[in-house]
Amino acid sequence: MEENTDTSDVQDVQRGFFDVFQWANEVEEVKNNVSVELFLFNRNYTPYKVRYSDKLTASVKAMFMLEVTGYIIKEADKGLECREYEKSDGEDKVIYHTKLENVGRAETLIHLIENEYKDIDFFTDNEYEFKKIKGILAKFSYPGGDDGTKSFYIVKALPASSALKGATSWELNGESFEPFSAEVAIKMPEDNQVAIIDGNIIVFNQTKFETLFQYDYKSQLLADAKAKELQEKYKLSFAEGLTLNTLLQDKKPLLKKIQNLNINETMTQEQMLDYSDDMQLDLMTDDDKSIIIMDDKDLAMFVNLLNEDYYVSPVTGLRYEIKSKKLMGEPEGEPPRG
Repeated sequence: MEENTDTSDVQDVQRGFFDVFQWANEVEEVKNNVSVELFLFNRNYTPYKVRYSDKLTASVKAMFMLEVTGYIIKEADKGLECREYEKSDGEDKVIYHTKLENVGRAETLIHLIENEYKDIDFFTDNEYEFKKIKGILAKFSYPGGDDGTKSFYIVKALPASSALKGATSWELNGESFEPFSAEVAIKMPEDNQVAIIDGNIIVFNQTKFETLFQYDYKSQLLADAKAKELQEKYKLSFAEGLTLNTLLQDKKPLLKKIQNLNINETMTQEQMLDYSDDMQLDLMTDDDKSIIIMDDKDLAMFVNLLNEDYYVSPVTGLRYEIKSKKLMGEPEGEPPRG
């Protein structure tokens, strides 16, 4: 295969980005020594081990690994490029790369498989229900690397329509229908979607990648910017493993509410704590008065306080959380404030 000399690709390599073309050629050379494990994962990105018959080994390798490497090698000679996901969108003859650490749900899934393998259950439809499954992941391993083994992952979405239930399906065997012999049959997607290699994500299908891992880069950029503004003004303390960026990215209604605020004009931390006390809310603080955020509920309370969404009726004394606010004009006969 001729080396791709596109300027953007050369710059990517110089900046340390993963060379997917070199990887595809390497895997092609060792394809006969590659072993594979299958995992299903649900909408919460909990993985499940899956056993498969030896008769399917060749099919698994072909549908997951060889489709990917064959596509890369073949299309490289036709001008295929690999560009940075965050700087590109929907071009022809382009696949994308991003860092695994940028995509929280994908990083969590790989972490569980690599570090908590022994605690992963085997999937059975009776116990876990296939209708809750979001995708399938194939882990490929082959000799090499510092620890003696190299691994990579191929991931595909499994829509609910890909499954046939045995109780409501028939087999057509020759000229006759017969009872379906399995609990569930699955039609595997044939297209290339996502590969995860050495801490890098290679995106073949942008739409399916974003759906698989609920990754919205524009929302993430906005979440990062707003998180920076908030943490410059307020002292916040998070439960281990949580950050304001990831919490905001997962809670788009809260992010939208913050987007509409001018952080420079919101109340001070001391005013917020007084407001919380007035509303009899359980806003927690640590010894240095940092606001503690342990989960989504704490985040929602913090944002609602920022937006002044709590109110005590002067008539009944009842407390309310205001779901939507419409700013009213000044009363007639009074001069504008400020």
